[in-house]
Order: sequence, then structure tokens, then C-alpha cells
Amino acid sequence: MIRTLLKEVKEYKKASIATPLFMILEVLMETVIPFLMASIIDDGVNAGDMGHIYRVGGLMVAAAAVGLFAGMAGGRYGAKASAGFAKNLRESMFNHIQTFSFANIDKFSTAGLVTRLTTDVTNLQNAYQMILRMFTRAPASMLCAMIMAFRINARLSRIYLVAVILLGVALFFIIRHATGFFEQAFPKYDDLNASVQENVSAVRVVKAYVREEQETGKFQKASQNIYNIFVKAECNVIFNAPLMMFTVYTCIILISWFGAKMIVGSTLTTGELMSLLAYCMNILMSLMMLSMVFVMISMSMASIRRISEVLNEKSDLENPPRPVYEVKDGSITFRSVDFAYKKDSAEPVLKDVNLDIRSGETVGIIGGTGSAKTSLVNLVSRLYDVTGGEVLVGGRNVKEYDMEALRNQVSVVLQNNVLFSGSILENLRWGNAEATDEECMEACRLACADEFIQRFPDKYQTHIEQGGNNVSGGQKQRLCIARALLKKPKILILDDSTSAVDTATDGKIRRAFREEIPDTTKLIIAQRISSVQDADRIIVMEEGRIDGFGTHEELLAGNEIYREVYESQTQGGGDFDEKGRADLPETRQVAPAKKESGESAGKGGES
Repeated sequence: MIRTLLKEVKEYKKASIATPLFMILEVLMETVIPFLMASIIDDGVNAGDMGHIYRVGGLMVAAAAVGLFAGMAGGRYGAKASAGFAKNLRESMFNHIQTFSFANIDKFSTAGLVTRLTTDVTNLQNAYQMILRMFTRAPASMLCAMIMAFRINARLSRIYLVAVILLGVALFFIIRHATGFFEQAFPKYDDLNASVQENVSAVRVVKAYVREEQETGKFQKASQNIYNIFVKAECNVIFNAPLMMFTVYTCIILISWFGAKMIVGSTLTTGELMSLLAYCMNILMSLMMLSMVFVMISMSMASIRRISEVLNEKSDLENPPRPVYEVKDGSITFRSVDFAYKKDSAEPVLKDVNLDIRSGETVGIIGGTGSAKTSLVNLVSRLYDVTGGEVLVGGRNVKEYDMEALRNQVSVVLQNNVLFSGSILENLRWGNAEATDEECMEACRLACADEFIQRFPDKYQTHIEQGGNNVSGGQKQRLCIARALLKKPKILILDDSTSAVDTATDGKIRRAFREEIPDTTKLIIAQRISSVQDADRIIVMEEGRIDGFGTHEELLAGNEIYREVYESQTQGGGDFDEKGRADLPETRQVAPAKKESGESAGKGGES
């Protein structure tokens, strides 16, 4: 776990090594100064030797200057090393997350990943800086001060030794007790971030349903949980300071008492007593620093584990040793395919699926909610791997392809589309970064998006807000279709992506596809039969199985589910879901697929 994180130090190794070296140099200078001060008092002031005072005083100034330089250099390099470590850690986590399959992403909540990239990394940054500086400085200062104290007077120095042992034991139990609370605190940030994320992203829904008070209550509860845990932890840690002060003052009193007697007995000089008192502060303050370092490390242990979970997560999907980079055509074949989101699921989501789709064919896919339509198409671009059987694209198993090459030839337009902040052109070029303005406009004409873009004052330079909140649902879907078309894919998947588009525009889009991109294989998931009835063939799905596969006329004649839904919709009924068909008592209801716990529709956006 620690080794995994230390790999991220990378180019900041020199700064990480320089920091403790400068800290040790600063400690050496601080250790020499009390010794020189004793010499000034005993051999200069008491002896009336001004020359000695000047010489040793000059050495003290030089030592102080070197110590100041070392402290500043240590702070500078420590900040550089810790900030660089945090930067590398965030970049590695973010880059590693990009390699995750959908199955890997399902293991972590969005709020949890955000917390790991922000709060947890900041904790590690602070801890790393304290380890480089304080964890080096404090033991070195304590050791040097103890050696010098014993060199001056071993008898009095035993007081330090006893105090350090007793204080160290007490601090150990305090920190150990506080650590448990710190470990509970940081996972609570996930709940806090989840509350903020949900509220901000769904603020329109919150206001529409007048739920501000309830959302505020949720946030306050999450915030209060963090507050309560930190208060409990800090209530333990605060004993550090009074315990430390009690020990310091006790040592000072004992050393002054016994030291004064030894001065009277001529076994100790005044300068030596002053040095011992200075070393007393060095030793005990170093112990205080160590205790704070241990507190910071204990606070960071939970963060270390959480970050390591992300960095050590292995993607379920990997490129083969010698991947294929060229997709021959858009043909798709499913051979005895079974699929489950979890390997230990009792029942798969897809069961014994066999399909043969020709390149350039337009295939509609319909089925009730939970019938695994989206799960089916997710296997084409290898967003998930099959549990059993195989999926072939262009005559080859999808596992043989380089994943980037495969996904560049399979464009997917989801129902819940995402647009990013930036101009319309910038969003379109997600599909093809090298696309010209004319190519972008042509894709928008095919997607029937050009007509509303031209009505905007800034046309294709119109700024899109984050999430596309300043365009309608239908406009957003058409922009996303245009973005997918810019990839010029061999396979185009529309996952209920015209649900917010009126019937006339839906027809225009389908006609444009048929006329302008005839060689592209098109898979169209829809709830409206009117959206797929002119497809070359239509797949009817029920409970993860293929219930029917044929043309509109063939399914009307030979598939009961398709015929009943068609009749219900043409007679003014609902869509494919049983809710929309509830007013037809004599028609057969389409039951949603049974799922194992955790295999909800949200897993793959399953519709």
C-alpha cells in the first residue's frame, strides 16, 4: 500500500531527499547554539574575556544563519515535494480511472471518487510534508539534544530520559484512541459530497418539488456527522498540549532545583545549566512534534487505504497481447451469449443470445424496462465482457481488438446524454477532434440539429453550459447524435436517444440515416414502434432473451408481444412498458427482467 503511493513521488525524489537533509542541518545548528552559549557565559562573561565573547558570538551568528537557511530550504523543498506528490497522485488516480470498465466504475460511487481525488489526497499531501520535515527534524533534534545533555551532565540528563519515556507512553495511548475516530471521519466525506453533488446537479428538480428544506436537512446531517467525529477525535488529541506543558515545567523545575545545588557544590557551571534548560525545551518540543506527526499519519491512514483501493483496482478489460486495429465492417454476431454484471450472480441478465446482424443493416430493438436492451448493445463496444459465449464485430471476437480502435468504430448515443461546457463546435468535436466546421455542420444536418442551431444568435459558437442545461432535451439528443456521426463509425447505436424528439423529427433523422449513411450498421433502441418499424429487422426482448427477430410484418404476424404492443400504441395506448399498457386488460403484460441485488437499471443505464 505504501509502496504503491511512493511510486508517485517520481520527479520529486531529489526534493524529497533534500528536505530531510536540510532539516538535519538545521537541527545540528540549533544543537550547537546552546553549547556555544554556555561557552560565552563560562569562558567569556565569567572570565571577562571579550575576545572570546566576540569569537564565539560570531560562531553563534554563523550557526543561526546556517540554521535559518537550512530551515527555509527545507520548507521550500518540502512544499515542492509534497505538492508534487499530491499532483502526481491525482493524475495517476484520474488516468487510472479512465482505464476502468463499467464494471470497475460500478464499485465506486461518484462522490467517493471525488473525495478520494480531493480530500484524501490533501490529507496525504499534508502528512507527506510533515514526514519529510517534522518526522526527520524531531527525532534528530531529540537525539542530538539528548547526546549533548548527557555530555554536559549525565546525572541531570536522566530527568529528560524519564520524562521522555513517560510522555511517549502517554502520547501513544492518546493518539491510538484518537486514530479510531479519524478513520471513521474521512469516509463520511463521501456522504457529504454525495449530498452536495445531488443537490447541485438536480437543483431544478429540488426547486420544482420545493425540497430545499429536506435537502438542507440531508446536508446538515452529513456535515454534523463529520463534526461529531472530529470533535471526539480532537477531545482526545487536546490532552497532548497540557500533558506536554506539565512535563516541560516539571523538568525545568527539577533541573533548576538540582542544577542550582550542583552549581553551589561547584559540580556544574551556570552556562552548563542554561544549556541543559535549552536542551530540555528541544527534547520535549521534539516529542510534541512527533506526537503531531503521528496524529497526522493516523488521520491519513484511512485516506491511504481509500486511494490505494483506486490505484490497485485492475480493469476487468485488457487489450490482448497482439491486438487487431482494423475493424473490417459493421457486421455483428452474438453466439450463445450470457452476461451478468456480477460473476457470482445466480441469474444472468442476458441468457443464450444468438444474433447475426449484417453490415449496414438497420436493426431496431424494443422491449420492456429491464429487458436488458442496453446491456445487449454495451457488449458490442466491449464496455462489459460477456460471461459466456462470444460477441463478434467485423467477423472477429471483440476481445481480439484494441479497445480504442474498436470503440472508435462504434458510436453510442445514450438516452441520458451529456454535453460539456464549451461551444457547440467544441462539443461536436468530441466525436472527431480534427473535424472541419463544414463536417460538423453536415453531421448536424443529418441529426436535424442545424435547424435550431441556426436560430441561436452565435450559431455554432453558442456556449453550452455544463450538462447542457441551456438547451432542451430534444436539442441535446440531436447534438449528441451529430457528435456520434462525426466519428464516421461502422456501427451506430442509438439507445432510446430520440425519446425527447417529436415524431416528425424522429422520422427525418431515420430517413437521413437511411439515405446518407447506408453502409453504417445502425442499432436503434426505442419504446415507440414507430421509431423502428421501418428498420430492416427488429429484435424483441423479454427478460434478457430474444423473443423475436424479424421484419415489422413478420413480427406482426408471428410475435405475440410485438403485435400487442403495436396494437396498443396505434390505438392510443402507452409505450412498451406494462404501465403504458395497463389499460388493456386482455393484452399480455411484459414483465421486467428479474435482477440480482446490485443489478439495477442504473448499472449500465439499462432500459
